[in-house]
Amino acid sequence: MSDKIPEGNRSARERLAQQREREKGREKRRRTLIVASAVVGVLGLAAVVGLIAANAGKDGGGDSASGPAVAPSGAIGEAALTLPVGAADAPSTLTIWEDFRCPVCAQFETAFRDTITELADDGQIRVEYHLATIIDGNLGGSGSLRAANAAACAQDVGKFAPYHDVLFSNQPPEPDDAFARNSRLIELAGEVKGLDTPDFRGCVEDGEHDSWVKKSDTAFREGGFQGTPTVLLNGESVFPGKGDEQISPENLKKWVAEANKGKKPGSATPAEGATSPSGPADGSAPADGAAAPSSPAEGVSAPVAPSSAAGS
Repeated sequence: MSDKIPEGNRSARERLAQQREREKGREKRRRTLIVASAVVGVLGLAAVVGLIAANAGKDGGGDSASGPAVAPSGAIGEAALTLPVGAADAPSTLTIWEDFRCPVCAQFETAFRDTITELADDGQIRVEYHLATIIDGNLGGSGSLRAANAAACAQDVGKFAPYHDVLFSNQPPEPDDAFARNSRLIELAGEVKGLDTPDFRGCVEDGEHDSWVKKSDTAFREGGFQGTPTVLLNGESVFPGKGDEQISPENLKKWVAEANKGKKPGSATPAEGATSPSGPADGSAPADGAAAPSSPAEGVSAPVAPSSAAGS
């Protein structure tokens, strides 16, 4: 038997081998194209993400929280995280942690604003405000951060207290992140005489104090507080109550009087760099053109518990 391969069979095998080589080449080129396309897609996605990040501050506010923490003018205390209102030498200190999206914070402000203003005006307390962004963490959005930055911008020009009141008086429903829009925050600044200026607008739109707000929120979370509002009188929690007594305007006055027994009231001079309380206790027009503090609605009782857990 001959071991020679017939010419026809040899040609068929060669053609088959050539076909296999061509298929291998095509498969290699196809894989190369897939890998290249994937790389281009990743780069394109990165470009889109970068574009979204670059445009995030057009109206919703640029979150510059990765930059250095720029404290607002007049902020005091450790890491300059405290916004003081009232006499620097007042015998007692009322510390309030709040979130501008927190509905119970707004209820607290409605129920106690006049009382706190009266006590501060009389030199009985200095109010130390701290800002948190709990609702942003719990519900998503950026309204807590944006509003807190805007309030810090108002502090820069000595108008924190009236703008603080305007924000709470115009607080949107909790799920509505309306404060995430810088345009809304600037619009509300028009209710405080002299606040809506190019400098204020630039501060709000640039997120000048975003990192400072983030730092304040971190301090809140690390402080072991349970939620907002957190209210402390000389370091002791008085919200929703003190001992077996529930907080009320009358009880708050009583607790302050007990703490201040035998002590002189503070001078009328506000804390350095701070603003005066936003409205007099007699109900007349507040300073700086702020809206008059609102009275508790009929049938509204004092808040009984913080609205927002400290964790997100």
